Amino acid sequence: MGDFNNPNICWLTERTQRISSWKEVTSGVQQGSILGLVLFNIFINELDEGLEGTIIKFADDTKLGGIANTPEDRSRIQNDLNRLERWAETNKMKFNRDKCKILHFGRKNEMQRYRMGDAWLDSSTCEKDLGDLVDNKLNMSQQCDAAAKKANGILACINRSIVSRSREVMLPLYSALVRPHLEYCVQFWAPQLKEDVDKLECVWRRATKIIKGLENKAL
Repeated sequence: MGDFNNPNICWLTERTQRISSWKEVTSGVQQGSILGLVLFNIFINELDEGLEGTIIKFADDTKLGGIANTPEDRSRIQNDLNRLERWAETNKMKFNRDKCKILHFGRKNEMQRYRMGDAWLDSSTCEKDLGDLVDNKLNMSQQCDAAAKKANGILACINRSIVSRSREVMLPLYSALVRPHLEYCVQFWAPQLKEDVDKLECVWRRATKIIKGLENKAL
């Protein structure tokens, strides 16, 4: 780090980072540093100033939302995007536009297009939010499919790899490796449709069949 007693030394002076080749760091926050998280929070603290819509920030993920029932509403959302783009330019940052998607909600949504800078943003019917799949219908069926598929895959791997079927061996493996995929953020995506509940319960029933003494019981 630089010498804080010397105001002429910048914290980023002579800093480099690489992906494929080394490049000098001229802006942002140095990754991997002890103060990185604190400095990053300070750095983006003013990101939402002047915005009329709802903005949610988590680490380096930013979500902008708003009601878009009228032309005025849609114009406000576009103005907020313009403010975010100006903030990024002022602070020598860039939004990854390839990862910026529009998720439209509502049956009568007019599917308004928005742009960031000179680039039009693509619309999407489903996006991953902190590990959970959220679609434009908010029924969470795709999240249930993904959770059940992942859990079933791990359960199959355990079934093929572990000879013992005793509770002492299988239950800890199920609890540590399979169950977390069925319960991660379940308070948010709690399934409401019977078919989605059945997908998850099918994993539980499959697990009981390979654990000695629990073949006819539910976990």
